Amino acid sequence: MTVTLADVAARARVSPATVSRVLNGNYPVAASTRERVLRAVDDLDYVLNGPASSLAAATSDLIGILVNDIADPFFGIMAGAAQSEIGGPGDGSGRAGGEKLAIVCNTGGTPERELTYLTLLQRQRAAAVVLTGGAVEDPAHQAAMSAKLAKLADAGTRVVLCGRPPLPDSESVLAALAFDNRGGGRRLTEHLISLGHRSIGYAAGPLERTTTRHRLEGHREAMRAAGLYGDWDGDGGAAAPAGGGGSRTGERLTVHGSYDRSSGYDATVELLRREPGITAVVAANDTVALGAAAAIRDRGLRIPEDISVAGFDDLPFSVDVVPALTTVRLPLFEAGARAGRLATGKEAPPPGGIATIPAELMVRGSTAAPRG
Repeated sequence: MTVTLADVAARARVSPATVSRVLNGNYPVAASTRERVLRAVDDLDYVLNGPASSLAAATSDLIGILVNDIADPFFGIMAGAAQSEIGGPGDGSGRAGGEKLAIVCNTGGTPERELTYLTLLQRQRAAAVVLTGGAVEDPAHQAAMSAKLAKLADAGTRVVLCGRPPLPDSESVLAALAFDNRGGGRRLTEHLISLGHRSIGYAAGPLERTTTRHRLEGHREAMRAAGLYGDWDGDGGAAAPAGGGGSRTGERLTVHGSYDRSSGYDATVELLRREPGITAVVAANDTVALGAAAAIRDRGLRIPEDISVAGFDDLPFSVDVVPALTTVRLPLFEAGARAGRLATGKEAPPPGGIATIPAELMVRGSTAAPRG
């Protein structure tokens, strides 16, 4: 025989409405009453009908977390931190009482998959969606995203961006937690310049990503301020791809690729081909920096004696590589946890809905003054 909500109410000696409030977590209930209801739920092995509940309410207990690649620590750390807040602290009993169910959606960095997952979450009446990482800078995709997020918000879904800037002309986002990628990139290159480096190669990320553009803009701001890009017009345009040459300094010493180790290796080989005399390589992230370091060592060069290497993100392994990696620390766990609290309504949105999260320079053994 199926146990009903009325059965739970009778067992706990409360009204069905009180049982509903405890299970949905949408209304304050006295601790003693909540305990009686949860004990009755356990005793009767009552299972809430999720689909029926979501039809009765504006949203369900589902929260989607969109990531490019869950195997990448950059996304895994943020998703894990968000999920820990979304699931609620719990009491160790395994009971359910107002917590939300977090579902991690792996897009593979594909704009089409991003939209598909948002559509699926819309159909499930998701209580919230958290979108992590940089956005694709394509006008058509941005317009499609704005339209999709507007539909979600109109249905009562809370939309939180974590690690990406707000969408243009979009009022549907509850909060955007944006990393200071531009400032971090500038400070990292300023550090290398202060050591005496003048010929600095840059292993950049994918052309179409906001994260790529902002970090590269920070790097070029520092280079231009030091007078090292005298023949570069500073228009922020795309750099030449690997093997493409390029007459301007900024383009010639920048190679774009993916955010993975092999891309860092290939980019560094190309940078050394274009300019054998470079004394430092700045990588798009720490994983790319690992590939850059491997390419440098395969050429019989030493780090940092011959070439300095710097990364970005301060992923857990960056302090354990030899030499430890100079990088820019982004508070990934803290940002993910805050996104989770915003998604569940545990924390109020920042003023204006936008918060810029500072980046911190971490100077370690992989950078030093150039020889001579």
